[in-house]
Amino acid sequence: MKEKLRVLFLFLLVSLPVLSQNKTADSLVDILQKSKNDIDKTVLLNAIATEYMSGDPKKMQDYAKKALELSKKIKHKVEEGNACLNLGNANIILGNYPAALENFSNAQHVFESEINSDSKKEDAVKNGLARSYGSIGIVFSEQSNYSKALQYYLKAVKIYEEIKDETKVARIYNNIGVVYKSQNEEFKALEYFLKAQKIQEKIGDNALGIMTTNIGNIYLKQKNFPKAFEYYSKAKAVFEKKPDARGLGELYNNLGTYYKETGKSPQALESWKKAILEFASIEDKFGISDTYFNLGNFYFSKGNYHEALLNTNKSLSLAKELQVLEQMMACEKMLSEIYQKLNNPAEALKHYQLFSTAKDSLTNHENIRQSVQAEMNFDFEKREALQKEAHEKKELLFSEKAKRTTLITIFSALFILLLFGIGFLVYNRKQLKKSLTLQKELAEYEQKALHLQMNPHFVFNCLGSISSFIVQNGTDSAIKYLSKFSKLMRLTLEYSKESLIPIDKEIESLQNYLELEQLRFNQVFNFSITKSPEIEDDMALPPLLLQPFVENAIIHGLIPKKELGHIAIDFAIKGQSLICTITDNGIGFDKSKELKEQSVSIHKSMALDITKKRLEMMETVTNKTSQVDIKEITDESGKAIGTKVTLNLPVQYNSPKL
Repeated sequence: MKEKLRVLFLFLLVSLPVLSQNKTADSLVDILQKSKNDIDKTVLLNAIATEYMSGDPKKMQDYAKKALELSKKIKHKVEEGNACLNLGNANIILGNYPAALENFSNAQHVFESEINSDSKKEDAVKNGLARSYGSIGIVFSEQSNYSKALQYYLKAVKIYEEIKDETKVARIYNNIGVVYKSQNEEFKALEYFLKAQKIQEKIGDNALGIMTTNIGNIYLKQKNFPKAFEYYSKAKAVFEKKPDARGLGELYNNLGTYYKETGKSPQALESWKKAILEFASIEDKFGISDTYFNLGNFYFSKGNYHEALLNTNKSLSLAKELQVLEQMMACEKMLSEIYQKLNNPAEALKHYQLFSTAKDSLTNHENIRQSVQAEMNFDFEKREALQKEAHEKKELLFSEKAKRTTLITIFSALFILLLFGIGFLVYNRKQLKKSLTLQKELAEYEQKALHLQMNPHFVFNCLGSISSFIVQNGTDSAIKYLSKFSKLMRLTLEYSKESLIPIDKEIESLQNYLELEQLRFNQVFNFSITKSPEIEDDMALPPLLLQPFVENAIIHGLIPKKELGHIAIDFAIKGQSLICTITDNGIGFDKSKELKEQSVSIHKSMALDITKKRLEMMETVTNKTSQVDIKEITDESGKAIGTKVTLNLPVQYNSPKL
């Protein structure tokens, strides 16, 4: 993780002025000594700091401090912000993440204070602010605080899209993809990697090979071998045109895993050998260690324990040299298993004990890291709150000044009678607005009350399902069912606090519910959930809105059918509406209704009635159409082959909690 995040950080380097491009640090120092103008000196100090980034972070830090001091003295806000960014970059390289976060936060505050202050430097200010957000996101990613990282990445990408900086947009998309991949959300990670790849192909970005490899890795993890090989081949073609030893080494390493999993052992060995050569060419010991471990694992799986021992020891030696605890732990465990196969219990025990020691060290290291992270987050949030308070006071001051100016203008321009008339109109308008606000709030509370009615109804149905499932399937199956049920209940209780949840969370809840029902009814149906790429991340809808319709489709549409059933759920955008479609291939709406009427116990669907009332309340709150349409699907002969439920909802957004 550390190595990957270091590469991502390099994607967000501060853009240098034209003055410093294609010049070494020494030549810039010569120019600095001859310069008489403080503004030029500040720009040069920041440029020199950036030049030392890859070679000497201590010198980078020294020059950035000088740039910060001089920029504050001459009140050059843009260069002050750039100096803070350079200090943050130096501290990241030196591993001082709390200091880096403080530097990036200072840069954010500087650039935010300059927004709308001078149209001539507007682009520089926006660019600096976006870099600040992106850099803060990287620090939080490094500390595994993914929710905060995403919050700042999304802020950064919004500005980059506004100023049409496609290169930086692609970098941030890549960072977002890595965050989702770190949380094992391959679907979301792939979505952002593909977005980044599309931009990189358009602009001819040098990082295209790495991005294409990332996409191949996602497909490989999903066992989609044709797609994985397709993207690995594309990445190889890119590296042939734009050589990158580290990127090519990672590609060959992943190709080795691909060939191993597809049963092509000779190609796997050849790929790993090529990976070692590429890593060796740039002395990347971590990459070499990782590749030797892959070779050791491969030979172990083939029963060639002597080769497995040789390669695993090579990996362990490099991991010890680099002090990579995760790699040391994995190697010691592998060596213990190899010696067991070689009937050498003494060595097996020795390496298992070393594995346990490495594991304990890693746990202690992680505990210390989490403690530092908690302290860092507390300091950051405290600073953020203070900055927000100062910003609000400044805005209030400007607002009051504007009001006074407006009042003076009005009093000097209008007659007393006109002022009374305006005052009367303003008063009436406020009263009307207050009345409308109260009505809207009342409608919102009614909608929340209806949502709260759904929770006990849903829990009651699920408990009934558990009861019947335990009777029909026995203890082992019931434990598996209860595990999924507890996860679904946790999600339901979490969402019950909110009036709106993101569409991705609704999809997650529906998927858990459908998997639960698959277990309950012995896999008599399958399902698919799709989402249009046009749907934005912060689009939202009320929780538990679709579940009653899905439940109806299963119980009354698919279960009475003797053949394998299927449910398809789709989310799409049409104009200003969110279209949610639930389609099943069950017995049809009319036949289902007929069976219900013939049933001895007629059960009224309270959930559907509540859902219809919730749609009515949604119309009141948003002043937009909310409706549901249920149609029976028939074939050419008029025979019912399923039911289609379409919900037409207004587009709503879930505001982020800062």
